Amino acid sequence: MHIGVISDTHGLLRPEAIAALRGSDHIIHAGDVGDPEILDALKRLAPLTAIRGNIDKSSWARRIPETEVVELAGIPIYVLHDLAQLDLKPEAAGLKVVVYGHSHVPKQETRNGVLYFNPGSAGPRRFKLPISVGRLTVEEGNIRGEIITLAK
Repeated sequence: MHIGVISDTHGLLRPEAIAALRGSDHIIHAGDVGDPEILDALKRLAPLTAIRGNIDKSSWARRIPETEVVELAGIPIYVLHDLAQLDLKPEAAGLKVVVYGHSHVPKQETRNGVLYFNPGSAGPRRFKLPISVGRLTVEEGNIRGEIITLAK
């Protein structure tokens, strides 16, 4: 199973991001969507799990949860925008992955058996950070992450 991961679009869904996410079995948006049309476009590619970020303040965003737990291919995944607001121990809760955004810095690391995965920002460039999305691949009960750089 291929899970496309995107965050911090801030109202901009680049054609390169769409191309990178095409073929995903599911897509996760980790907040700071910026425009509900982005969610509609992502839903046309694959089933979507989305949470809201700190810029998602308009009325349309109130329908989107701040956090979400989704199980995909038997892997429980916790999605939130800002990792600093994580208020549980993922390993104690039986979670295998924490997907987050906010920092615009793509990063993946495993701690206490949990994969922490930030796809970086796919929206407007911020500072000198890369523009990126991510992919989680589940094979035989194992999950691995990949950062896909769209522009340096």
